[in-house]
Amino acid sequence: MTPKVSLDATAIPARPAGGGRYVLELARALGQRDDVDLTVVARRGDGARWRTLPGVNVVEQASSSRPMRLAWEQLGLPGLLGRLGVDVHHAPHYTMPRRARLPQVVTVHDLTFFDHPEWHEGVKVRFFRHATRIAAKRAHALVCVSALTAARLQDLLAPAAPVVVITHGVDHTRFRPAGEGNADAEALAAIGVRAPYVAFVGTLEPRKDVPTLVGAFDRVADARPDLTLVLGGIDGWGAKAVAEAIADARHGDRVARLGYVADDAVPALLRSAAAVAYPSLDEGFGLPALEALACGAPLVTTEGTAMAEVTGDAAVLVAPGDTAALADALDSLVEGGSDVDRRRQRGVAVAASYTWEASAAAHADVYRSVLMSPLR
Repeated sequence: MTPKVSLDATAIPARPAGGGRYVLELARALGQRDDVDLTVVARRGDGARWRTLPGVNVVEQASSSRPMRLAWEQLGLPGLLGRLGVDVHHAPHYTMPRRARLPQVVTVHDLTFFDHPEWHEGVKVRFFRHATRIAAKRAHALVCVSALTAARLQDLLAPAAPVVVITHGVDHTRFRPAGEGNADAEALAAIGVRAPYVAFVGTLEPRKDVPTLVGAFDRVADARPDLTLVLGGIDGWGAKAVAEAIADARHGDRVARLGYVADDAVPALLRSAAAVAYPSLDEGFGLPALEALACGAPLVTTEGTAMAEVTGDAAVLVAPGDTAALADALDSLVEGGSDVDRRRQRGVAVAASYTWEASAAAHADVYRSVLMSPLR
């Protein structure tokens, strides 16, 4: 029997990043499998982009208003799942419809709502702490995107359900070491970027620690007058600290904030960088770091994190929040040489082992396993 699986995509923004990218790529890969009958549950008016994915059924029901959507998840979604005849429901972002009488899989990306509440808005901390506790008690399986997250979840909440580590994948059709023809140069020209530069791609929010990156770049910039720092990503909560760091920097005029970077330009931005920096203090997975490696970019990221777990010996690792160490790492990567060339090659090899097809296969195994679980 092919299980009928519903995937909740009602929280995915029009310009997805992080967890949103996970849901989009997972849906794409699951839709191509013949052992899962996938239905994506979307917001009203948001079904068109999901219908472009082959093999995916789409139902538009949820409100675009966040409070109404969260209420509907608990009050309306259980009935919808019953009418659809779904066998397994996958809630990919901490929360789950508690009244639904069917096996449920919940993805827990990280535990920063517990460990670092200062990185989030207070209302989100309270909401997601409660939701994660409920999932730990009620879900039939919990997916964690890194071993680090899984270990922390076990220690913190001692979940009743099995905890399975399933890593993200990389879209290797986009993120690869070489572009085609002059496409990269044209993409960079379109967003006003010229080499040489250090690149960061991600939402500008406290956990990304972009102010430390600005400070590290400021130290390197004196000896490298042609180097710029390029920040690609939308402003998140707490982005004011980034603006203040740039204003305080001696070379703040050489820091370019691009805002949202279109999907087709991100690989070019990574491939052409003298170095890519992803100095985040903590992540569930840290997909931008792995995508940088897939592009053959020299990468510096943070030790003791999920990024260190997945990038292995390909990246330069520095202590979180260490401006001087980050500056030294950036300087060595921009300088180049045989060690940097080795890291480029190693990064491509490391990233090659992460695919969305493998991630989808592992999720399909979990869906089948929970069909054998008693209802909680």
